[in-house]
Amino acid sequence: MPVAADLAVLSGPAPRRPGLWRTLRGDVACVQARDPAARFTLEILLTYPGVHAVLAHRLANRLWRSGLRFPARLLSWLARAATNVDIHPGATIGQRLFIDHGAGVVIGETAEIGDDVTLYHGVTLGGTTWSAGKRHPTLRDGVLVGAGAKVLGPVEVGAGARVGANAVVMQDVPPGMTVVGIPGRVVIGKQERRRIDGRIDLDHHLMPDPVGEAISALLDRIAFLETRVAHLQRGEAAAPARCDTCEEQGNR
Repeated sequence: MPVAADLAVLSGPAPRRPGLWRTLRGDVACVQARDPAARFTLEILLTYPGVHAVLAHRLANRLWRSGLRFPARLLSWLARAATNVDIHPGATIGQRLFIDHGAGVVIGETAEIGDDVTLYHGVTLGGTTWSAGKRHPTLRDGVLVGAGAKVLGPVEVGAGARVGANAVVMQDVPPGMTVVGIPGRVVIGKQERRRIDGRIDLDHHLMPDPVGEAISALLDRIAFLETRVAHLQRGEAAAPARCDTCEEQGNR
């Protein structure tokens, strides 16, 4: 038996992708688990632009993968005009993506998003090169990206990681870590986060400030040095004045 056949037998059949209807139901149902303001399904379907954008992308992506590129782009453009969310139809999006508020979100063509990912308004998953091929980020399962954050280039954000509001990420992020700042820096590990009945932690604004902490440490050091200098100056002022004439007479 050929080697390829052996590998196929060992790996088993490829996992089946969920049907479109099941995927759409998951996109709507996940909102109630992540948005305290969500009340019932009809309200979500009618009033959540992030949900509208994801549902339109599911259809546009199917057209794109079927070779109907122009209808796919036209549908994504109409969805952008209606929702202010720009998702390229070629982007790969997993199950139960939630785009909260939706305004200003941009997802590029080669971006890959895993399951149970949450994006807030103003998020950009963008590219940094004109070259063809993979040029947009990959977000693994369970990633949360805060409002206004930018993840740029073919970087990978590991499963369960969080990107703080307004951070700019241009390097890979290990799984479970939290990144803040410009450029993004890892500041919190998964074990340090709060857990709320198994639901995601929405306190993405409660982030440490590594730059502010560094400045605070420098200010403390400057205050310490100023105190030392003042102490030395007082000591010199209290010392008896030196008399050169008396020292010369004593040497005679």
